[in-house]
Amino acid sequence: MIYLDYNATTPLDPRVLEAMLPYFTTHFGNASSVDHLYGAEAERAVKQAREQVADLIGCEPAEIVFTSGATEADNLAVLGCAAHAGGDAQVVVSAIEHPAVLESAATLGGRAVIAPVTDVGVVDAAVLECLMSEPTALVSVMAANNETGAVQPITEVAAACREAGVPFHTDAVQAAARMPLDVDQIDCDLMSLSAHKMYGPKGVGALYVRRRGRRTKLRPILYGGAHERSLRAGTLNVPAIVGFGAAADLVRRDGVTDWQRERDLRDTLIGMLRQVNGAVFNVQPDAALPQTLSVRFDLVAARALMHRLRERVAMSAGSACATLSSEPSHALLAQGLAEDDARRTVRISFGRFTTHEEIVQAAAAIREGVQELQLVASAA
Repeated sequence: MIYLDYNATTPLDPRVLEAMLPYFTTHFGNASSVDHLYGAEAERAVKQAREQVADLIGCEPAEIVFTSGATEADNLAVLGCAAHAGGDAQVVVSAIEHPAVLESAATLGGRAVIAPVTDVGVVDAAVLECLMSEPTALVSVMAANNETGAVQPITEVAAACREAGVPFHTDAVQAAARMPLDVDQIDCDLMSLSAHKMYGPKGVGALYVRRRGRRTKLRPILYGGAHERSLRAGTLNVPAIVGFGAAADLVRRDGVTDWQRERDLRDTLIGMLRQVNGAVFNVQPDAALPQTLSVRFDLVAARALMHRLRERVAMSAGSACATLSSEPSHALLAQGLAEDDARRTVRISFGRFTTHEEIVQAAAAIREGVQELQLVASAA
């Protein structure tokens, strides 16, 4: 079985697991109980992890707010900014955002404005600039799309937001382990991260909240304590936070090597898939994350192909969060694909532990599966 669904979740790096294990057993203290050694040790470990996550994106440790995952981080950014702004101030989000952004914005009713994308799945900063002519509490554009891998012009969007005096949030969940990110170079105010998309554990994420220069203000969406500078109540998940820190440190140290290797694997896979009859890439690979391919095949439904290969190759038809829905990908529809084309699209994603041999074997299996299904479709 070859795992090519890294955008859904990455395998836990053994080095991350090693860092986490003591905090399940001997170092089990509550990080808020700092009056004794058990709590002080947990607090020290959280402090180190906060520094490691901050180092990955070039911010101060005090600007990192740990959450239960990226969904909570996205919700806190959108709803927290909207609540602080109050009144009728709108929230502008791109049409290809993760449901954690789109659905939280939708709860605001008429205050939510959806920004379109081009036919290559990229937002237009000039369009966003026009949308900000009305009072705006927040603009949210992801760093790279989780389904197509399309990298977004977030630095340009951030500049437009600065000009308009509007806070800018970017969901960097898929991008953080696959491209360099620096909050000051981007000039963003908020950034969402997730550990399990960078070889860390599930159930922990973070929201970067700018404090330097211009202070980003938002209201909490969870209540019950003064944890995380009163922005996120709840006992800290120390083992997961330690794992998040370790994972972030590995990306910071080894990311460039990983990305080059992933580009090489991608080029091999593209070369083989281009030999498959009717293969079409929805986003040009050079404009996407180095290990993400969104590809469709003539006459072949994505779920039929995945079912045929379910014991050989693990891949997806889009976001893992939308797997239970029968609707085609909202991101693909937003860039103008017909519903039929969207339903024929598979997402292939790989990473740190994928081998060249696995890529070759998977490409051969995909080619064989597509050919078999195309023969069936042609005979029908």
